[in-house]
Amino acid sequence: MERNIFGELDRKAGLGENAAVPAETPVVVSDSVIRKLRLIVGDENVLCEAAQLLVYECDAYTLEKRLPGAVVLPQTTDEVARIVKLCAENNLPVIPRGAGTSLSGTVLAVTGGVMIAVTRMNQIVNVDYPNRRALVEAGVVNAWITNRVKGEGLLYAPDPSSQPACTIGGNVGTNSGGPHTLKYGVTTNHILGFEMVLPDGQIIWLGTEPDGGEPLEGYDLRGAVIGSEGMFGIVTRILLRLVRAPEGYKTMLGVFESVDDASQTVSDIIGAGIVPGALEMMDQLITQAIEEAYHFGFPLDAGALLIVELDGLNAGLTAQAEEVIAICKKNHAREVRTAKSEQERADLWKCRKRAFGAIGRLSPSYLTQDGVVPRSKLPEIMRFIQSVSTKYGLRIPNVFHAGDGNIHPLILFDDREPDQVQKAVQAGEEILGKCVELGGSVTGEHGIGIEKIDFMARQFSAETLDVMMALRRVFDPDARFNPHKMFPGAKRCNEFILKKRAAA
Repeated sequence: MERNIFGELDRKAGLGENAAVPAETPVVVSDSVIRKLRLIVGDENVLCEAAQLLVYECDAYTLEKRLPGAVVLPQTTDEVARIVKLCAENNLPVIPRGAGTSLSGTVLAVTGGVMIAVTRMNQIVNVDYPNRRALVEAGVVNAWITNRVKGEGLLYAPDPSSQPACTIGGNVGTNSGGPHTLKYGVTTNHILGFEMVLPDGQIIWLGTEPDGGEPLEGYDLRGAVIGSEGMFGIVTRILLRLVRAPEGYKTMLGVFESVDDASQTVSDIIGAGIVPGALEMMDQLITQAIEEAYHFGFPLDAGALLIVELDGLNAGLTAQAEEVIAICKKNHAREVRTAKSEQERADLWKCRKRAFGAIGRLSPSYLTQDGVVPRSKLPEIMRFIQSVSTKYGLRIPNVFHAGDGNIHPLILFDDREPDQVQKAVQAGEEILGKCVELGGSVTGEHGIGIEKIDFMARQFSAETLDVMMALRRVFDPDARFNPHKMFPGAKRCNEFILKKRAAA
């Protein structure tokens, strides 16, 4: 007997016709397949009951939800390969998943299928200190790596705000960034190679091998896979590049009356030839939420705060910091504070990285955007965001990677109010559209997923999209791996829950 877990959950939840439904009948994972999955990984590592699957119905983009037919929790690459082969034999979609911290619906099971969650593949296999690299499994949490190697004066540079929870496999899928990637680069700059299971179950290694030197000459397939959002296969082990931790830091907090002044400071710092480790900006509304939550001592009446962190050799840091302070004051900074201790620096960064969590004090729901504009356009996009906030009557605090123009407006709304849901979506679309108009991009680090599919045709030509899809077919001819993502024309939910709520 085949189980339709979708109907079962809808009946239990009483959703009926108000439930989101896919564009076609959901793929059903048969009892026969479930039994075979259990033989591969054990009963305790296969989830197929409605209550169990609720945990996996969405990622951090919570507006759209869909249940997988089954979730499998393998612990080895061999188990992953056997699961994938079984899915291929039964023509089932496969959705790779890490910790579920992605913010664009990247791991939504649009039409069901088998979700492979790598969170139990969480071993740091080995650390090669002389060559500054580490071999880790895909479910290893980002922060664990730096914690493991900091005693040897090393770190893993990419540091997303979800660093205490997100997994390296997920970071590879979306080419994650973070505050310190202004100077050190994003995930692709720190991945030497990785093991991957292809959609037919074949295990391959791309890039530098763990015991090898430089990769063989040829196409950089390693680079092509990073950022492909799980559509080429499922990454199981990754060889990371470690970097030497800076000898010293100078971490400053600039207090400005306006976002314009803080934005001009960002441009002037870069224009002076200074490349900070990080340049982060917070506007007044997000600052007030963070201060209420964490009590750091942020001034609540400031129009904008700018975190500037310089790092490197101690020699020269003081002089560089003095130059940054002078630039801040030239742009009307009310004051510039310098962290007096490592603890104060750590507390400041804790507040910045927990900014999204503090939003719960302002609103029951929020929608996080991830646009990019040229640094010189930051004042213009901030003014536009304010106009969108006024137009839709929704508050939009901002916290973002100012150094590389990667904005994160947080659109606040109540998802119990259908009209607010619709307005939040429309506001986000207008902001992303303006980013493209200003010569930027609709994503800097969160990916496309299902959220931004419609923008791909606005940002790329039809010919470019054709090439992207052709490359995808090389790895996955049947488009079974993480289907219905990224590309225009991909099947999306026929009636997303947000539209259902708006029409209710």
